[in-house]
Amino acid sequence: MNDKIKKFFQKKKVDAKFKLAGPGHKLSESTISAASSNSSKNVPVPKRSGLSEESKVAAEAALIRLQQKRENPAFNTSLAAIQAQVKKELENEKAAASKLETSTSEERKEVEIDLPRNFAASGVFFKCPIISDEVLPRDEWKKNIKTFLYEQLEEERGLTACLIIQSCNSNREKIETCVETLCKYLENITNNPDEDKYHKIRMSNRVFCERVMPIEGAMELLLAAGFLQQKITNAEGVEEEFLVFNKEIVPSMETLTTLVDALRTAEPIQLELDRNLQVLLPSQAASKVQLPPSFYALSPEEIKREQQLRTEAIERSQMLRTKAMREKDELREMRKYKFAIIRIRFPDGILLQGTFSVYERYNEIHEFVQSNLEHSGLPFLLNSPTGHKLHIEEEANKTLIDLRLVPATVLTFAWHPSVAEEINNSPNKDVYLKPEVMVLVQDI
Repeated sequence: MNDKIKKFFQKKKVDAKFKLAGPGHKLSESTISAASSNSSKNVPVPKRSGLSEESKVAAEAALIRLQQKRENPAFNTSLAAIQAQVKKELENEKAAASKLETSTSEERKEVEIDLPRNFAASGVFFKCPIISDEVLPRDEWKKNIKTFLYEQLEEERGLTACLIIQSCNSNREKIETCVETLCKYLENITNNPDEDKYHKIRMSNRVFCERVMPIEGAMELLLAAGFLQQKITNAEGVEEEFLVFNKEIVPSMETLTTLVDALRTAEPIQLELDRNLQVLLPSQAASKVQLPPSFYALSPEEIKREQQLRTEAIERSQMLRTKAMREKDELREMRKYKFAIIRIRFPDGILLQGTFSVYERYNEIHEFVQSNLEHSGLPFLLNSPTGHKLHIEEEANKTLIDLRLVPATVLTFAWHPSVAEEINNSPNKDVYLKPEVMVLVQDI
């Protein structure tokens, strides 16, 4: 187990708490700048500052490829060449859009389904810094977290069992019921140390069978608390399975108090949503419009059926719909999604793309853009497709759903008027993204 994990478990052993827990550039400086350092926070919806390690590796690999191709006259890697390519893409964008309109909606749908390359993202991915730097889908992380926790049982059975209960079971209501039942078992012993009736748990007992046995990690917790499984013959001469408390197993009764505290304060190991940063040319953005199934709260089939039923109901009613009714339907539509694609279009045509939870706040989008800007730290505005200017001071705590940015939105970047003149007079006025981000422009 690496040092980071050792420190984590040592801290939990001491306090029994389980609340798991880029520099900018002057305008006169060269456009080549060092990558800003990353920082991570252990919060349910973490902030992302800068590129992930995987993106950095990809950037370094891209730079190597560019270096190798430098002598090829057909391959120009300069910023001017990229800008020229973008300009060409912008000029062809209308023609491409017109060509797409000649196809029927059904034909487009079939192409999008049959060609995963047209997905706006290949999926939704997460990180779990407490375990590793890997970026994986949620289901894979669930398996990895379970494997990781069971590997720690021998080292710290009690506290690890608390994490298993919280992290390896899905029904929150059943988890809470199990936790309260376990706490009751342990508190009965600490409050009545000489009462033998509290030292035994009949394993056939209905409460135990319904509330404790089905929850993964519960048995490990009881074993860590000093219970041993034994067969006891009752008055009728029938053997029954019991869990019997043996105080000789635990260092002191304080152990039970510590476990009760840990049970009630434990939280599941949290995953951090990876932004899945992409940099796109205009034509690529136009073709990558389909959302993968992992973005939906419902299955595509359920969404299609629900939409059909609602359309039929509206047609039958044939009534005028108020603004409030339309807004209610709009919110219901957006809540079909768990994640959203946010694209930021810069004046040079390049688009920066990230994945966000629909319940993340606008502040997260603002920080995502800020962390990838060459002139980091300068104020800017993002404009919605309706022309609404998103001011960080006003919109910071509004969710993506509140701002109607779900399931996919293109926001237009503009420097704040307070720095626009200064930017226009600088030699780097046409530079927006950091070089290490720009090399992530996807191959056509």
